[in-house]
Amino acid sequence: MTPVHFVSKWQAAQLKEKSAAQEHFIDLCRLLGEQTPAEADPTGEWYCFERGARKDSGARGWADVWKRHHFAMEYKSEGKSLDAAFNQLRQYALALENPPLLIVCNFAFIRIHTNWTNTPSQTHEIKLSRMLDERNRRKLKWAFSDPDRLKPGETGRSLTERAAASFASLAQSLRDRGHDAQAVARFVNRLVFCMFAEDVGLLPDRMFSRLLSAARFKNKAFPVLSKKLFRVMSTGGLLGLEAVEWFNGGLFDDDESLALAPSEVEIAQQAAELDWSGIDPSILGTLFERGLDPDKRSQLGAHYTDRDKIMLLVKPLITRPLLAEWERAKEEIASLLRRASTTSSTAAATRTKRQAVATLDSFLARLRSFTVLDPACGSGNFLYVALHELKDIEHRVQLDAEALGLERGFPGVGPKNVRGIEINQFAAELARISVWVGEIQWMRQHGFSENRSPVLRPLETIECRDAILSSTGTRAECPEADVVIGNPPFLGGKLLLGLLEEEYVVRLRSAYEAKIPAFSDLVCFWFYQAGRLLKQGNVSRVGFVSTNSIRGGKSRVVLDRIVDSAMIFDAWSDEPWVVDGASVRVSLICCSATNSGLEVRLNGITTDRISTDLTSDSADLTAVKKLIQNRGVSFVGNQKSGPFDIPGSLARKGLRLPRNPNGRPNSDVLRPWCNGMDVVRRPSGKWIIDFGVSMSDNEAALYESPYSYAERRVLPMRQKSSVKGALDAWWRHWCPRPRMLNALDGLERYIATPTVSKHGVFAWLDARVCPDHQLIVIARDDDTTIGILHSRFHEAWSLRLCTWQGKGNDPRYTPTTTLLTFPFPNGLSPDIPAAEYAQDSRAVAIATSARRLVELRDRWLNPPEWVKWVQEPVPGYPKRPVPRSEEAAELLKERTLTNLYNERPRWLGDAHESLDAAVASAYGWDQSIADADALAALLELNRSRSAGLAWAGAS
Repeated sequence: MTPVHFVSKWQAAQLKEKSAAQEHFIDLCRLLGEQTPAEADPTGEWYCFERGARKDSGARGWADVWKRHHFAMEYKSEGKSLDAAFNQLRQYALALENPPLLIVCNFAFIRIHTNWTNTPSQTHEIKLSRMLDERNRRKLKWAFSDPDRLKPGETGRSLTERAAASFASLAQSLRDRGHDAQAVARFVNRLVFCMFAEDVGLLPDRMFSRLLSAARFKNKAFPVLSKKLFRVMSTGGLLGLEAVEWFNGGLFDDDESLALAPSEVEIAQQAAELDWSGIDPSILGTLFERGLDPDKRSQLGAHYTDRDKIMLLVKPLITRPLLAEWERAKEEIASLLRRASTTSSTAAATRTKRQAVATLDSFLARLRSFTVLDPACGSGNFLYVALHELKDIEHRVQLDAEALGLERGFPGVGPKNVRGIEINQFAAELARISVWVGEIQWMRQHGFSENRSPVLRPLETIECRDAILSSTGTRAECPEADVVIGNPPFLGGKLLLGLLEEEYVVRLRSAYEAKIPAFSDLVCFWFYQAGRLLKQGNVSRVGFVSTNSIRGGKSRVVLDRIVDSAMIFDAWSDEPWVVDGASVRVSLICCSATNSGLEVRLNGITTDRISTDLTSDSADLTAVKKLIQNRGVSFVGNQKSGPFDIPGSLARKGLRLPRNPNGRPNSDVLRPWCNGMDVVRRPSGKWIIDFGVSMSDNEAALYESPYSYAERRVLPMRQKSSVKGALDAWWRHWCPRPRMLNALDGLERYIATPTVSKHGVFAWLDARVCPDHQLIVIARDDDTTIGILHSRFHEAWSLRLCTWQGKGNDPRYTPTTTLLTFPFPNGLSPDIPAAEYAQDSRAVAIATSARRLVELRDRWLNPPEWVKWVQEPVPGYPKRPVPRSEEAAELLKERTLTNLYNERPRWLGDAHESLDAAVASAYGWDQSIADADALAALLELNRSRSAGLAWAGAS
């Protein structure tokens, strides 16, 4: 069919929709060179006419034409409004698998609406006479065969980012002119909503844009005009001759406004030109909070958590359980309707159908009363996504019910279904706006009219207060809800005093004393509160984003307590996330008060159980106990808390100085120093000033040069510290670890491993080297012990019991949960002096392999061709490696343990295999034993050795 023939035929046609629609579409196919539905898909499974349900009246529903992943199309008679057809398609888009294009036609016009998720919608309208233009036919051709060609270039995300940047600039300008930050934030929030309301048609005829234009050319007009607008939006009424809806909801409860300079009016005008109807509420609040809150301004351009990540919690907590409930209710409804259709009694059929309707009404009532609480809601992104999902579920239920032959009603789920608690005023108000905007968008996108009288219902369910501590210093109470969800703040226990007010931290720890271990992460307080709600039956399911360190150490205690009366049914153990603009690693954990009908999933894979360390192995290592045989041997290294460390060159100058007035050399207080980086990378060659554990100020001052250095560098830092006692004995290290020093006394060397490293490596350090707190010290000097620790069995054990740290998600080795619980082979445990098992063939085999591993490693790290070993200026110190040339120095930069274990050459693998075989033999295992089987055997050893033994000591 030619374009001229097509246009002339349909310009002359006077047929009604029902008699003309399919013929018109077939002609379109012929015009565009496309197959008709019957030609392309004889089964009608993915391309067909009249896709949808049949109602009791016999009328068809859903779409006149449908092509999966391409479009849904609805016809109206000529002259009829296409808006009604478009609204019908929007209402049924979910049932039509959300096609990317929604097309409506009344024979005189064809209108294509784009419908991609998270993308502002665009409209392409083609008049019948314009079908002669090849460009218009090309658009239709793309709709039939390549819809992505019509996808808008700007996403909702990029639009929201641009909008946030505009208003951040405006907010900064207003603050620079002296306006209060809170007043600026509230004012800008009003402007944001006015622009959105204008673009969705709630403010008539571009009213706000016209106001800005008038203000630009009339000096000082803006506050006068905006006050009038805000005043009428508060109550509804006329502004001039134009009617304005009643908005309020608390956002317009007064008419306060700020004067805008001409440059600021211009910024607002540029922002108003954006299509605010397509703004993305799932990130809207976060971005605007950063722009409006001066404390978060620097994060404006940083990444943020997107909707897909939030859905990792929303799906198991809300979507899957509710849809499972609906499937059971739907089966019951379908059964009742089948029985009604087959009974011969009209009265019985009526009663049975009423039962079906009652079952539907009961489920809808349950859905409409379902409450989601976010007790750390921030700017509302979790609440928005949860509300959106609840509305989608309700919509699906309505469509399913209609397909079964029941009447479809108006949506009832809304902002009342979500509750929030947020301590920050900026964020709390933005949370309300995110929810309001999200509700209006959803209703419009699905073909429903928004709420009116008022447009904005007050959101008193979003409270501005502390969710974990009450004003009286007790544990705060949380409202009841069906589900608790959110992303509470992470803050390591040791950082609480540095970043929160000391008085608050003291009251917080006092309120939760004996409930949460000291120095647990701040997020644990939210988990404890959620656990209480589960135990009391006030919620059915809870899901939080947490620092991934909650899988181990002290923070895991809160999960152990939760599972005493509940269960973890869905978790992601280690996921990338964004917190305050920074990329981190997190765990997502969902708990339920019961296990009725819930599918258990770990990292997206179905499993039988999930332990509190977020593993599903049969060996549950969360129940391991500390072993008395291992105590007193492992320690966190020295914590200096001040710049006591000095370059090696400066230390050697100090060693060469004459003896001090007390007759003692500086070598008494100068030691080589080593931290975790020195072990896994190249040694930094630093030394440290160390006045021991008890030296007085007067005694320390007698070491003139070292003391003078500490007085200039350390004392000012300690004076600025807010930590209580920082100035007490400022000349000494904060935690010199006297128990560690006692354990090392008499040893020539000791074992050290970094607290945090990509690879679990153990190395020898000379006993005269001061270990930093980023090293774990094992006070043993025998090759057998280092061999056992460097086996794959101890590595597997430590990876299950360690905590995790940083963006790189590196394992954090701990002396308590990791080494204190590890069962060494019988007769080779740390409580036995090495001399007693020196002749044990098992110990000899391990020691031989361990020595070989260390020798090979050391030869690779410091090849004699590139390195020479130099004595220090005075005796009593280990030799230090020095590059033989500049070329050697450059080459040596790549010779690190991290690089070695990243590459893991064959010789290194062979050395470890030999060591693993010797250790396996010492346990009495087959050399090829799988890690999972070895862990199970080690767990059994731990249980047998800890049975009946209890001790409170910890290294």
